[in-house]
Amino acid sequence: QVRLVESGGGLVQAGGSVRLSCVGAERAIGGFAMGWFRQAPGKDREFVASINWSGGSTLYADAVTGRFTISRDNAKNIVYLQMNSLKPEDSAVYTCAARTAPVSASGARDYVNWGQGTQVTVSS
Repeated sequence: QVRLVESGGGLVQAGGSVRLSCVGAERAIGGFAMGWFRQAPGKDREFVASINWSGGSTLYADAVTGRFTISRDNAKNIVYLQMNSLKPEDSAVYTCAARTAPVSASGARDYVNWGQGTQVTVSS
């Protein structure tokens, strides 16, 4: 088990930027692929981005491609989600998750450890 702790959410204006962080507490996450998911009120959880164990391979949802960037620093045990050109429809609770495998994946069921989430609200 890996305990994941997110931070960096908040209120931002449309067109602005936010960087989310996800720290692996108590255990290293360096060998695992990591992902970010989001869930808005009344909607299903949806995949946002994933990164493989080394950071050399990434996946993005179509809705965020070109605007969001996932990265990681295994020495610091942390994964980032840089979100630029934010839109009101990006408002959601963003949650990071860890796989037990090294390769990226977009399905929620491929992830076994989840953080508590951090709220991002984009005002128009």
